[in-house]
Amino acid sequence: MQFPMTFKTSNSMVRDVAALRREMDRWFDGYWDGSSQSLQPWAPAVSIQERPDSLAVTAELPGVNAADVEVTVENGVLTISGEKNPTEAEGNVHLDERRYGRFERSFTLLQSVVADDIRADFANGVLTVSLPKTAEAKPRRIQIESVESNDRNVGLEARR
Repeated sequence: MQFPMTFKTSNSMVRDVAALRREMDRWFDGYWDGSSQSLQPWAPAVSIQERPDSLAVTAELPGVNAADVEVTVENGVLTISGEKNPTEAEGNVHLDERRYGRFERSFTLLQSVVADDIRADFANGVLTVSLPKTAEAKPRRIQIESVESNDRNVGLEARR
């Protein structure tokens, strides 16, 4: 029995389909495990630090104009949102790993924050939001009163 000539062609087609399948699997695996940059929405890196009198939220926003950032507080939630626009490239772009687009980060505030006194500063691509604590939330040093050793001994003798 003689095999048709299309056997090599179909084998090549099977290899091409298998290669396409592997590439699609790699692409989808990257999407689900978070390693695919192109499929993830852009969000700035944020740090939250507690200080004695306030909380400080800093967000890295390189390449973002302050006018394109909005900070809001509503119903006990601090939201930082905005948009990072691509820069106009001159000539051909061979590689662009930077991310662009809208972003939004939201954080539930502690009840111990004075919402009316929240301040936001933007400098060198870093947004710093200062959230002052209420007086009740600030650390307070408790004065320890000294008790004379004779007074303690008298109390111990009375208990015996």
